[in-house]
Parts: sequence; C-alpha cells; structure tokens
Amino acid sequence: MTTSFLDPTFLIEEGPKGFTRQLERLLGLMAFTDVVNIDGPGDKGADVIGRLAGVDWIFQAKWKKSGAVDVDAVDQAHTAMNYYGIHRAVVVTNRVHTRKAQERASALRDTGVNITLWGGSQLSALYERVPDSADPFNLHLYQENAVDASWKALGDTGEALVYLATGLGKTVVAGRVLRRFLLANPGAQVLVTAHMVELVEQLERAMWRDIPKHVPTRLLHGASKPNALPGVTFGVAPTSRDYIETGYSPKLVIVDEAHHVGETGNYATMLDLLPGAKRLGVTATPWRGDKYDIEQTFGEPVVRVSISQGMKLGYLVDVKYRVFADNIDWDFVRHASEHGYSIKDLNKRLFIAERDDAIQRRLEETWDKTTAPRAIIFCQTIEHAERMRDLIARRPGWESAATLHADLKGRDRRERLLKFRSGEVPILVAVDILNEGVDVPDVNILCFARVTHSRRIFVQQLGRGLRLRKGKTHVEVLDFVSDIRRLAEVYDMHKQVPEREIEQLSIGRNQFLFEDLHVRDLLEQWMADIGDLGNADDSVRLEFPPIKGA
Repeated sequence: MTTSFLDPTFLIEEGPKGFTRQLERLLGLMAFTDVVNIDGPGDKGADVIGRLAGVDWIFQAKWKKSGAVDVDAVDQAHTAMNYYGIHRAVVVTNRVHTRKAQERASALRDTGVNITLWGGSQLSALYERVPDSADPFNLHLYQENAVDASWKALGDTGEALVYLATGLGKTVVAGRVLRRFLLANPGAQVLVTAHMVELVEQLERAMWRDIPKHVPTRLLHGASKPNALPGVTFGVAPTSRDYIETGYSPKLVIVDEAHHVGETGNYATMLDLLPGAKRLGVTATPWRGDKYDIEQTFGEPVVRVSISQGMKLGYLVDVKYRVFADNIDWDFVRHASEHGYSIKDLNKRLFIAERDDAIQRRLEETWDKTTAPRAIIFCQTIEHAERMRDLIARRPGWESAATLHADLKGRDRRERLLKFRSGEVPILVAVDILNEGVDVPDVNILCFARVTHSRRIFVQQLGRGLRLRKGKTHVEVLDFVSDIRRLAEVYDMHKQVPEREIEQLSIGRNQFLFEDLHVRDLLEQWMADIGDLGNADDSVRLEFPPIKGA
C-alpha cells in the first residue's frame, strides 16, 4: 500500500531536500504557478518562490526529524522578503513552531509584514483540501492520438516509442500515459528514468500534474538513495540500474530522451533485467552517434512528428530563419571542384571565422524590431560564451545578460533561469546546457554563434524557440554557420516547409532566408551528390562539381 506524499513518516524519510520538493508538489495542487526551488547557499532565507493569483510568495522549508522550528526561521523569512521584494512569506515545517516563533510572526503581521506559519497539522489539512491532481492540460489532437497509440502498444506488445520534436509536448504525452497506468494498476511501482539528475528532477515536477496525490514520488541518484521506492521513482540510469540489480522491479519503465538508449550500457542492462516490465521511450531527436536503432528496444514509433511537420501543421510557431554564411571563402570554393575533402577539413578551409561584433550587430538589428524580445545565444565553448556575454553587456539594457553552462552550480543556473523568466535577464548565452534537462522560459530570438553541427543538438536547440504561446507570432533565428552540415540541415528544412503548403495552412510567415544567394545555389548543386549530409560524420570525404557564379 502506498503512502501520501505529505505523510509525516514519509516526510521524515525524505530529509531536508525531499521535504522542499514535496512542498513544491503541494503548491502546484494549490494552484500556485511559476513555482521555483531556489534552496541552497546564498538563498537569503527563501527556499521556494511561487505565484498565486498574480501575487508572489516566498516559502522557507524547515525539515525537522524532531523538535520545533524557532524564531530565527521567521527572521530569515523576513530577510528574504526584503531581499526579493516579495510581500507574502510562509515558514513551513513538517513538525511544529515554537511559541517564540509564533509570537514573532504575529508581531510582524501587526506591522504589516505578512508571514504565515505552516506546521505538520496545517500540511495535513491542506492535503485534504487540495484536488486529487492538478487541472490537466488540454491536449492537441496529435497528442491525444499519441497517448491512445502508446497505451494500445503497451497493452499489445509491452513497448512503445514516441517521437515528438522539441516543443511538441513529449513529456505531456508520457505523463498522461503514466496517469492511465497508475489508475489501471493501483499500488504499482513505476520508474521514470533519464541520463542526468537535472532531467529527472524536471520530469518529476512536470509529471506531478498527472500523478494522483495519494501516489508518492521519489528521486533516485547518487545523492538520493532511499531505502524504499513506493509509487513513482524518477531515477538517473546508473543508480536505477543498481537498484534493479538488487531487486527493485517496477512494472512500467518510461525512458525520457530515449535516444540515449544503446545496445549496451545502463539502459540496456536495466531493461534486460526487467523482461516483464512495460517500456515507453520518448524522444525529440531519435538520432544516435553510434547509429544504434532504438526501435530495437521500443518498437516502431507509434507517432512521429518532426520540427518541419510541426511547423507545417501549425503546432509550432512560425519561424524566420536567417542563415549568415557570408564568412564562406569563395576563393576556396572556386578551387574545390573535383577535389575530395573530409568534412572536418572542409569546414576548416571553407568558413572564415566570423567576428563576434558582427554577430552582435545582427542581434541588435533583430532585437530592436522584435516585440518584447527575449533571446538565447548558443555558443560552442564556455570561453566563447563568456566572451560573447561581456561583449553584448556593453549595450544599454543588456548589462544583466548572463551565461548558462555546465561549470555553474545547479542553484546558480536555476537563479539565472528564474531571472530570465522574470525579464531581469534579457539574454542567456548558453553552451549545450539548454539542449536537454532544463526547463527554458519562452524566447522569440535564437542565435547560433558558430556552434558545431550535431543534428540532435540542432533540433533540440531550435525547438527551444518554437513553442506556441499566447501573443507570440513567430521566432527569429540567426544562424552564423560554421559547418557545411548545418547548411544542409537548414536547406533540407527549407525544402520540407514549402510556401505552397504553408499558405494552404494559413501559417505563411515561415521564411528560410539565405542572406547570400550564392550559398543557396551552392547547396542546390551540392545536395544532389552529397545525399544525407546532415548525418555525415567528420571523416566523410566529399567531391563537388564546379560552382557557377561563385
């Protein structure tokens, strides 16, 4: 029998960090929005920030194994209110507050400082009042079809694969399938697994909406290894494999970013050890570097919607994609005919390094003509990202632009994303960290600043700007190309979203513009001979015919 997520014994087992997460789940059921966990060193006394009916609240979570929360917690919450400029605060504990803490909160309220105390009994009362689950999203027809097809495939064969490009709601589909399974199999254990901690944390938060409140959830990774795993477990692959090897036996396994599943490795081991478990794989980008076909693990896709299909069908916003390839060495092109070059050598010789200030100039032009602009710049290295950030921060209004990369602490990344969401940070300069596992606020400008080509990463990064939002008309994409495969990828997308079909579906603002028409002509003549260039690796050798007009 499972235990509710606010059961006193369960909260003690969860520890301080787990208690804060369960508070997040409660706030979602209470209709709070924009709930962000900022717990960590330097949080100024605020562990969670959320918004209810347009009003921001601060929550300080005080987990206690025994004893009571004293007056210093109230003072810390007061400090946090002043620091963040928020006028509602709650000091939450799984136990009780001391009389001094209650008196301090009461005295502050008398002066207009609104600090409330929630103890274990208040949490129990709130649990009884909140609905069984949050209001579900209204699914698009293709998402409903994906849920139905996944459920049928799981029943027929025990496996299902969903391929929905970034921005099309693959996690929403997986969450709805999970809900059906939990309702049909009361008390069953479920594992939702992925390859990185931040991603499983994000998945837990996203899927709370679909999990009945009586079903607990737990995180499973190197720093979180609970003794028991009732309900739904969100685990990183290596630790999940360890638990399965010692007897953990979930009845359903959901693999997010399923393109990470290979013929060998953690995923292969755990799935081999669970022959009776149903398995659902979801991915936005099914390509693997080692060419392993994940259909061998999950079967044929029950649904497949690519970015270009999503754009044609109107499920993604219109895109104005501008390719800046004026850094091509045309002297080299003229002499490249009938010579063979590896892609690595070709990129090195074909593209002249674009100056950062030229990238900034194009970004400024786009920014100034965009309504309520918010931008992400993707760079290849941390060093380049820091340099680009320093450059753009010289412009008035961009001083608070921030970098986002793997070398930052998790709390620093969350804080920068929070400030980006609120508009305090206008531009994020990122290195790979936004590809997977990070919930990115909506943007309407994407800039690729000489990033190397990976079809999977390209699709993930582009998808960050394509989500539909009220009032959002289109996304501007500025691509400063430094890889022949990227040119091929964009050209291929351009061909897949032709004007005739776009006009027919009334989404006619899609544009793929090559700022230098010679580049388009170059691709038209090369593509026939190159084949699937977007998927080629660095060692592939290419031979090109003479280029007219170059």
